[in-house]
Amino acid sequence: MATDKPKVLVLGGCGFIGRHIVAELVGKELAGSVCVVDKVPPQIAWLGPQHQKIFDHHTVSFKSANLINQASCTNAFGEEDWDWVINAAGETKTGQVDPVYREGIVRLSTNCATEAAKKKVKVYVELSSGQLASSEKNGHKESEDVSPWTRTAKFKHQAEKEIKAIPGLNWIVVRPAIVYGPSDRLGITPRLIFGAVYRHLGEPMKLLWDQNLIINTVHVTDVARSIVWLCQSGRTGEVFNLVDEGSTTQGHITNIVSDIFNINHDYFGNTLSNFAKTDASGLVNEINEKHLAPWAAVCSADGIDNTPLTPYLDQV
Repeated sequence: MATDKPKVLVLGGCGFIGRHIVAELVGKELAGSVCVVDKVPPQIAWLGPQHQKIFDHHTVSFKSANLINQASCTNAFGEEDWDWVINAAGETKTGQVDPVYREGIVRLSTNCATEAAKKKVKVYVELSSGQLASSEKNGHKESEDVSPWTRTAKFKHQAEKEIKAIPGLNWIVVRPAIVYGPSDRLGITPRLIFGAVYRHLGEPMKLLWDQNLIINTVHVTDVARSIVWLCQSGRTGEVFNLVDEGSTTQGHITNIVSDIFNINHDYFGNTLSNFAKTDASGLVNEINEKHLAPWAAVCSADGIDNTPLTPYLDQV
């Protein structure tokens, strides 16, 4: 049956943000068809019941692909004339070496964008990073110079530059703040895990820096809605920051975590935190040693044998 609704290709669609984009498209009947492309199949992607139902919808199909490989990327696009291509794929794990990020972010995104240009896709959305500027006082506008402060953001910005240089590509770049919500593993969830650990230990939770540390946030549902709205608007050739109006700080989040787990908390302050940076590797090892066994005990007590959630911190 013919439909005038867009055909949408969601790259990295089984991931945290990708699955919410699929849910937005399917749940609101905004797409005629949605093809999810991911290296991880839905069956082992830790989808919750809501997303499992979405992925079983008759308008949703799945393709397995390694988008770092150009041939695999070309195969993922197939012969369809896609209206929208949304790239939510890419390496997100911290603590990797530069070549891993260069392949898993820059090469992957360039492959996808190049293929989208060949297919004359109406809108190509690149999910970048909001960690491109750091200021305790002023917000950062899309038109201002950037200074990436994480390694993933450094390569995301490099990918942005590559994408913008591709002739004939109708690109939109989205830069979200720290994203949280259902299925989050890397945004706010680690702080919740620490809360559970310190409740088990019966100790106050002590954090680096202080309560005034700015931690800009945005809910994953708002990210998904924004991306779909941008596709509908066709505002190509523009960059968009995505952040909520909460002016979130470490204090806001820590107070909530402390209330949930009924624990006390404190901060090391800026002086001690700066000193700790001189031996970041040793600090991370010490933290992991303290947290891993209690987390295993917490999971065991609740009958959880397998979980994607962990308090383990990678070396940054």
